[in-house]
Amino acid sequence: MSTLAGSRNHNSRSNSAVKVLLSGDVMTGRGIDQILPYPCHPRIHEQMASSADEYVHLAELANGPIMRPVNPEYVWGAALDELQKTGPDAYILNLETSITRSEDFLPKGINYRMSPENAECLAVARIDCCVLANNHVLDWGQTGLLDTLATLKKLNVKTVGAGRDLACARTPAVLHVSDIRRVIVFAVASVTSGTPKSWTPGESTAGVNVLAELSDKSASEIAGQVTEIRRPGDIVMISIHWGPNWGYHITDEQIRFAHRLIDEAGVSVVFGHSSHHAKAIEVYRDRLILYGCGDFLNDYEGINGYEEYRADLVLLYAASFDTGSTELIELELVPFQLRRFQLIRPSNKDVIWLQQTLNRESRAFGTSVRLHPSGRLVAGVVPREVIGDVDGCVSMQPLSHRGSWPIQQQLMR
Repeated sequence: MSTLAGSRNHNSRSNSAVKVLLSGDVMTGRGIDQILPYPCHPRIHEQMASSADEYVHLAELANGPIMRPVNPEYVWGAALDELQKTGPDAYILNLETSITRSEDFLPKGINYRMSPENAECLAVARIDCCVLANNHVLDWGQTGLLDTLATLKKLNVKTVGAGRDLACARTPAVLHVSDIRRVIVFAVASVTSGTPKSWTPGESTAGVNVLAELSDKSASEIAGQVTEIRRPGDIVMISIHWGPNWGYHITDEQIRFAHRLIDEAGVSVVFGHSSHHAKAIEVYRDRLILYGCGDFLNDYEGINGYEEYRADLVLLYAASFDTGSTELIELELVPFQLRRFQLIRPSNKDVIWLQQTLNRESRAFGTSVRLHPSGRLVAGVVPREVIGDVDGCVSMQPLSHRGSWPIQQQLMR
């Protein structure tokens, strides 16, 4: 498929809303790189594995053989149909993989990379922006990061959160979704995700926009950057790679930081990721907080441990925003399952498990997640008097107080 990101027709959507698709961690390196046509050398530097092919073997033991090489479209599977059908104004994800053939690995235990030639698999998904503020993009040194930036630029994919110097790493990505509408993405990687503070770039050295602390001062600094660039009608997103890989707990520090970004900067989305599974959703002052989007693509298939979190079940987040107020007016979650390094449609039983889990975790934040007959999950605001009721049986209120969405109306009948 030769269509590259950036060719999306942004004039087809109504001027009343901007739709943004979000995915959590996309890890197309290591095992996934090996099944694509032009893999890097399989040698890796891990305590438990010396070849990336071992991850392919584990996936095959779990779910059957993977014919190699696969085409660039293969890994996206059923998600490609969804991307085509949804027709978003912008598609943004966290790319947690270095795109390089560099051998200059950092001795950190796990190092993700894919070859620049295999990066065509990113282009077929028509990604508009890759967040690079995370704890793996510098796995193969500054050379690896510079190669990543060069490859994505060649594919016409914008990047944010890392750069060839401090100024570039802190510069937001500006996506022009129409002649007058913009989506602006800022990105930081918190040290709580395992991103070393030493990865902070210098005036002439490449690195990641590292967030040393989740403090009021740090939130105010980001808010100041937003104020400098935003115009009325801009949809502003703050991407944060934060917290551990497993567990549903969300710290008071994270909650306060997310709320402060909305209170001070009026951002439309706090786009959190790092956990390998989806976490709670909050709608705060009609703005969206995703505390953990989970992985979207990885090569963990067949690895034992943490089965209770069902990391094989992943989500594509489709959020629509009012172009006047820039507030959230709709949130749908499209579920998929990872099988043989490909996204497929999950069973009804698995979708219900996802719905019940997200509903349970989100209710403490006043958000309910319901199952729609289409197989999508739909988020809504829980009436304050029933927030403690977690059985998911009560009706939701529309996310926007200005009016209800058609899907929400169906659910409330």
